Amino acid sequence: MGLYSKLIFPSLYDCVMDKPYWAKYRQEQLASVDGEILEIGVGTGLNLKYYPEHIRRIVTVDPNLGMNKQFRRRIDQSGMEVDMRVISSELLPFDDGSFDCVVTTLTLCSIPDVKQAMAELFRVLKPGGRILFLEHGISPDQKVSRWQRRLNGLQRFFGDGCTLTLDVPELFSTQPFTSVEIDSFYMAQTPKIHGFMYRGVATK
Repeated sequence: MGLYSKLIFPSLYDCVMDKPYWAKYRQEQLASVDGEILEIGVGTGLNLKYYPEHIRRIVTVDPNLGMNKQFRRRIDQSGMEVDMRVISSELLPFDDGSFDCVVTTLTLCSIPDVKQAMAELFRVLKPGGRILFLEHGISPDQKVSRWQRRLNGLQRFFGDGCTLTLDVPELFSTQPFTSVEIDSFYMAQTPKIHGFMYRGVATK
């Protein structure tokens, strides 16, 4: 892990992602979570304050050690019990069928082998378990997607591996979910190349 990833990117991430207009999307995404919960790519813990009050324990994974300082501060503020693992999502150390819900918020774009990670998420879900996702990705508008592809190299550098071109519907089609509900939209107050969003629920 380089100095940029460890020392600079965590503060940059907070600066960009800790905005008031994200609040309603985080609240909506997390409103129905229940049972045993795994959040991947937890980062600096921006989701923590949006979990429903009855959720007092979650398991998290994130490979970036530099995120830990802000994350631990937010854990203390939340009063939640967090089993924090500094690992990648491509190889999860959990038994099959361990979780009722997996939460992924602006995370899948940064996983190097995202299809392997999706297979792992499917594996650790209980039958009937759900992935609740809010992700950005490739736009169906060719003018926007053309710029997303042009600028993807810069994005991957400054975004610590984040890609602008993730095809979220195609990714969820790689596993045999019983249902996948996806809504897409442009995020307000965000450039279109960064702000084409996919949100929804995939059920095992």
